[in-house]
Parts: sequence; structure tokens; C-alpha cells
Amino acid sequence: MQVGVCLPYMEEELDRARLRAWCRAIDDGPFATLSCGERITGPTVEMATTLAAAAALTERVRIVPTLYVLPMHSAVKAAKEIATLDVLSGGRVTVTVGVGGRAGDYQAVGASFEKRHPRMDDQVAEMRRIWRGEPPLPGLDPVGPRPVQTGGPPIHAGVMGPKATRRAAAWADGVYLWSGNGVKAEIAHFLAMVDAAWEDAGRSEAPRRVAGFWYSLSDGAPERLRGYVYDYIKVLGEDAARAMSAGVDRNRPDAVRESLDAMEELGCDECFLVPATADLAEVERAAELLANR
Repeated sequence: MQVGVCLPYMEEELDRARLRAWCRAIDDGPFATLSCGERITGPTVEMATTLAAAAALTERVRIVPTLYVLPMHSAVKAAKEIATLDVLSGGRVTVTVGVGGRAGDYQAVGASFEKRHPRMDDQVAEMRRIWRGEPPLPGLDPVGPRPVQTGGPPIHAGVMGPKATRRAAAWADGVYLWSGNGVKAEIAHFLAMVDAAWEDAGRSEAPRRVAGFWYSLSDGAPERLRGYVYDYIKVLGEDAARAMSAGVDRNRPDAVRESLDAMEELGCDECFLVPATADLAEVERAAELLANR
């Protein structure tokens, strides 16, 4: 099983120097992927710009938006951004798309939160059409650049529920499955839904299976992991934030290793580690863990 690392895109400490250090450490380490998530409100950096910088700063790892909240965007503009990222990275992009769950982010950019699931189905088809070189409207020029990867980058779906999983089975090349604390039973449940949806859709090729969870191996990891998760979840309410933050404990090498082993035992192709801090120790200690795993 491969392992990827998400940039600390929510941390205010992520400046130029720290971004360069993280990209260098991930690209030089035992990792397969560098990823970055998308949020609008809060102190987060902008995902597409950050990943473009990461593409220029790395040579080897795949560059993966996790996830592109596609219904907040124009499909044509997103196709152009992702194709540009594929060019800048030399064909190293896999894009993960999803609908997100933050209505405030949609409101902030003037996008509708309604009917976002069917809109995303249509947007995926539109992006692939753009990547094939078809014009967005009759009489217009095609939208460049052409991606390095023929037909465009692979598209993974960030899904959790059965309805979203069934929809994704019609178009996704892979799935991104989330368990905040790296719980084996949660990922097993999602994988069973994926298998059933792919079978019902008559898909002959199995999807790439990527899991992800929060972790911290920095100094003061237990408190900093809980604080990070609380801040991330508080948009859903105080009770939810307290409950979730109280339960996360992937803050020791043995705990992180346990979750990675569990994901591998379930047949995941890759697992993304999502750090709670911008300390470079998160990457360095994760690399040590993998070297001794």
C-alpha cells in the first residue's frame, strides 16, 4: 500500500519557506502523493494555487486535490485549472472531487448548495469533454491546455453515503474514503458500499481505493490533534466538535502504524495522512515510521 501526505493547508504558519520545506520532504521521502484540500472560509490557502506551486517544487510524487468541491466551481474553469496542473506537474495529477459539506463556503463564492450531487455528475462529464478538446459551446475555441495524461487526469470521488457512492460508480476511476481516526471498521463499511455499487453499475474494473485519516506526530501531538479536529468540526456545532475531537488518538507512531496496517489489510491501494500541524516533524516522523514499518 502506498502512503501520501496532505499539506497543512489550514495552518496560518504555511508560508513560502514552510511550503518549500514540506514539498521537499514529501518528494524526498517514502511517500507516493502530495495532496491539499479545499476550503474557502477560514485561514486556509487556496488549493489550486498551492498545488501549482507544489507541482513546480516536486519531481516525483503525484499531485492530488483532496478534494475539489466541484459544485462550487464552473466545470470549464475547473477543467482548465486541473489541465494546467497536469501540464505543470508533467502528468502527475489525480483529482478527487466531492460536494463538501460546508454551506457557508458555497455562499461565500455565490454558488448554490442545492442539487449539488446531480450537478457534480454533469460537471465530471463536462470536464472530460473539455479534456478531449471539444469546445465548451458551439462556435467557441476549445479550452486549453490539453492535459499531459490522455483523456485527462484520473478522477476519484470523495464519498461516504450509499447514494453518493452509487452515483460515483457511474463515472469515478477511484474513491477516497475517510475515517477521521483511521478506524478499520469504518473503512471496511465504506469499501463494502463501493464494491456493491461498482457491481450494480456493471463496472468491470475495480476502482482505486484510497483511505485517509487525521494524525499528528509533532511535539505536543495529543493536544494539538484534538485542537485541530475541534476547529475543523466546529462548523457542525459545539457538541459535534467536542465529541469528535475527544475521540481522535492517532498521535503516536504505534497508533498511526496500526491504522495504516488496518487500511492495508482491507485492500486499500493508498492511504493519505492528514496532519494536524504545520510542523515539519509531521513529515519527518511519518517518514521514519514508514521506514521501520
